[in-house]
Amino acid sequence: MSPGAWRALPPRRYEEFLPWIERMKAGESDVLWRGRCPYFAVSSGTTAGRTKYLPVTPEMLRHFRRTGLDSLLFHAGRVGHADVFRGRHLFLGGSTVLTPLPVPSGRPLLSGDLSGITALNLPGWVEHQLYEPGREIALLADWPAKLEAIVARTCSRDLTLIAGIPSWLLILAERVLAATGRSVLREVWPRLECIVHGGVPLGPFARQLKAVAGPGVHFHEVYPASEGFIAAQDADPAAGLRLLTGAGIYYEFLPLAEYDESKLSELSGRILPLSSVSPGVDYVLLLSTPAGLCRYVIGDVVRFVTVDPPRLVYRGRTRLQLSAFGEHVIEHELTETLAEVAGVLGLTVTNFHVAPRFVGEEGSGRRGRHEWLLEVTAPAPGLPLSELTALLDAGLQRRNEDYEAKRVGGGLERPEVRLVPAGTFAGWLQRRGKWGGQNKMPRCRSDREIADALLEGR
Repeated sequence: MSPGAWRALPPRRYEEFLPWIERMKAGESDVLWRGRCPYFAVSSGTTAGRTKYLPVTPEMLRHFRRTGLDSLLFHAGRVGHADVFRGRHLFLGGSTVLTPLPVPSGRPLLSGDLSGITALNLPGWVEHQLYEPGREIALLADWPAKLEAIVARTCSRDLTLIAGIPSWLLILAERVLAATGRSVLREVWPRLECIVHGGVPLGPFARQLKAVAGPGVHFHEVYPASEGFIAAQDADPAAGLRLLTGAGIYYEFLPLAEYDESKLSELSGRILPLSSVSPGVDYVLLLSTPAGLCRYVIGDVVRFVTVDPPRLVYRGRTRLQLSAFGEHVIEHELTETLAEVAGVLGLTVTNFHVAPRFVGEEGSGRRGRHEWLLEVTAPAPGLPLSELTALLDAGLQRRNEDYEAKRVGGGLERPEVRLVPAGTFAGWLQRRGKWGGQNKMPRCRSDREIADALLEGR
């Protein structure tokens, strides 16, 4: 394809690729990528919408193997030694059970969680020398049973690395410490040196995770997705994550200020290559992958900290913004603000979600406001909600000029903070079959779909 023809290609969301993906799922060869695609990663992201079936070709598997190893080498380079490879690595992934797709003829095609697909395609040396919790436990789909089996198997193993989503890592730590009577994970696994976290910002979970890990444990952030392994930490956390170029994915960027989901076909001329991005600007991330997804709008917003080398931070989702009143607040701003306030007040945040309260609704005020739903553990006696609210409000105003303008100008009332009972968020996830594995909690929406379900227990 000529450079001119490539530049004319419009960006596309999953829905635009769906007709081709359905043909691939039916067993047809040479559709988006050469040959027949053997695997499909099932993903619903964090928007609670349509289930996605993302093609995973043999070339995509090579991409995941290479970037996974690169990420660990980044960690080894940061700490100055390779001791992480001298012990076992525990991955808190989804079930490795794969479901056959109905195809008219030929070898069955399989679908399932990406972590399951990659676990079943590990290099032999990784599976035998590093991988935990082993194939048998990895097959379990029942998360509570899987968690108990992981604890029983690994407490006596020599772990040097644990990887997972922060909220699930905390749950694992709680079970391990209860089972062993230890106070920190480093007492259970003396050579534990690395906790790999990704999927959602560490934010308000950082303080508690570092406390339960114990001294001497390094935290290593990664940016994985079912569409590709995008970035990994190669320096101090404040430097951002190194974009994983040269591993099969071509990255492009569309300024968020120019993004309009209803006019994607008109935006091809606005797309920038990596060589043209600038630090401090929010971009919608586009991927072209060795599974045939070209200029695919993954739905993530990123911002570069530096461009040489390219290091970025995850800012949120294009569809998970809080802008019911024109305030354009993104997930990263909410997470950063809550983490800062939790540190000031000594709070341990289990989960949270932020939604609008519209004019006319009870407690909305004359202009509408934000409602923060927080689940915290062991809050300080007499937690001052007024102080907590004021700090969240002030912190968000510092981070977001549109929100500040709405608050100062009277377009938004002061936010409301509501503490919800323990188990509120776990119940919401369980009722939707999203308990455990790689499932994430949406942090904000511009409607009350999730907030009302959380408050009503449905």
